[in-house]
Amino acid sequence: MLAADFIRENADAVKLNCRNRGVSEAPVERVVAADARRRELVQRRSDTAAKKNQASAGFKNAKTDAEKQAVREQAAALDKEVAALDVEIKRVEADLLADQLQIPNMTHPDAPVGADAGANKVVAQFGQKPAFDFAPKDHVALCEALDLADFEAGTKVSGQKFYFLKNEAALLEIALVQYAMQKVVAKGFTPVITPDLAKVDVLEGIGFMPRDPNPDTRQVYTVADTDLCLIATAEITLGGMHRDHIFDEAELPRRYVGLSHCFRTEAGAAGRDTRGLYRVHQFTKVEMFAFCTPEQSEAIHQEIRAIEEEIFAGLGLCFHVIDTATGDLGGPAYRKYDLEAWMPGRGNGGDYGEITSTSNCTDFQARRLGVRYKGKGFKGTRFVHTLNGTAVACTRALVAILENGQRADGSVNIPEALRPWVGKDVIAARKG
Repeated sequence: MLAADFIRENADAVKLNCRNRGVSEAPVERVVAADARRRELVQRRSDTAAKKNQASAGFKNAKTDAEKQAVREQAAALDKEVAALDVEIKRVEADLLADQLQIPNMTHPDAPVGADAGANKVVAQFGQKPAFDFAPKDHVALCEALDLADFEAGTKVSGQKFYFLKNEAALLEIALVQYAMQKVVAKGFTPVITPDLAKVDVLEGIGFMPRDPNPDTRQVYTVADTDLCLIATAEITLGGMHRDHIFDEAELPRRYVGLSHCFRTEAGAAGRDTRGLYRVHQFTKVEMFAFCTPEQSEAIHQEIRAIEEEIFAGLGLCFHVIDTATGDLGGPAYRKYDLEAWMPGRGNGGDYGEITSTSNCTDFQARRLGVRYKGKGFKGTRFVHTLNGTAVACTRALVAILENGQRADGSVNIPEALRPWVGKDVIAARKG
C-alpha cells in the first residue's frame, strides 16, 4: 500500500493515478482527512499525557490531604481522557488503513496510459507464427483426439473447469516444471516448493481480497472455519515467507523460484477462448519472486522478463511482450509485462493469449507484509521492493505447445527442450 504521508503530500498525483487505472478517487480524499484527524488526535494524546505526568509530579508537593486528593482526581480525569483518545485513534487508524488498502500502487511513468487492455503496447516480438497447410485444431480437439486430457471426468469429480491430464500431457507438465526450474535455478534463484494454503492476511498483504463479498470479483477459494485460503499463485507464499522480516542490505537481492498448485475461482470467465485448459480452477505453476532494494528493482524486473523470454523462446513458440496499460494493471503492480503466445486455435483463425507476466510491485506489498532492510548508509529501516514473474504456467504453456506443434497427420511435435523428460519427440496420432 501507499504510505499515508505519501498520499497526503501527493494527493493530486495519487488521484490522477487512480483515474488512469480506472478506480475510484474517493479513498484518497478519505485518507487525507483521516490522516489529518489521526495526527490531530495523536498530538492531543501527547499533550494530555504530558499534563497527566505534570499533575502526577505535583503530588509530592501537595501538603494537605485535600491537595493530594485534588491531584489524584486531576490525574484520574486525564488518564480517562488519554484512554478515550486511544480508542478514537484506534478507530480512525482502522478507517485510514481500510481506505489505504483500496488505493493502487503508483505507476511507472513509461507505462501506457489507457482504460483497458486495448491500450497495451507490444514492445518485443519473438518467433514466427506456424504456417499450416491444413485446418488446425484447437487444443481441446487435440486433447480429445490424442487422449491427453479428460474434461468430462474432471467435471464429474470436481466440477466445471477441472480436468485430468493424461498420457503425454501429464509428462509434458512434469517436463515443463523441470525445464523451467532448471533454467531459473541456473540464474541464481533458490528453488522452493511452497504450501498450497496461506492465511487470509498474507493474501491481503500481497494484494488479493479473500474477504471480497462479491462472488463475481472474488479471486480465491477460502477454507471454511479457518483463516486459510487456497493460493492463487506462489507469489503469495513466497512473498509471505519473509513477512515481518528485516534483511541486512548485503543480503539483497534475494531471489526465489517456487513450485505450487494454483487455485482460482475465475468467476464469470466463460466462452470459446477460455475453455479447455486456458482458464481453469487449478493448475501448476513455477513462479519467480525477488526481494531487493529500491535501487535494484528496475534491473531485476528486466532480468525476470528476460528469463521468461528465454524460457519460451527455448520452446520454439511465437510470442510477443506487452507493456501493460494503466487500466489493465493489478493494484500492487508499478509496471507489468505480459508474454502472449500465438495460439492457432484461439479466436477465428488464431490469436495471442497470455502465458506469463512479470510485475514490479515496488514497496507496495512490503508495506503490508512488514518486510524491511537495514544498511550502513542510513538510520533505521526501509521497505524492500518485491517483484514477481511466472516462469511457466503449465496449462497455458500446454495450450501453446499443442496448438503450435500439431501436424497434418494429427500428431504433435514436442519441443526439443522438453524431450529428455517426455521420452519422445512426437505425440503420435491415435489409430482408429
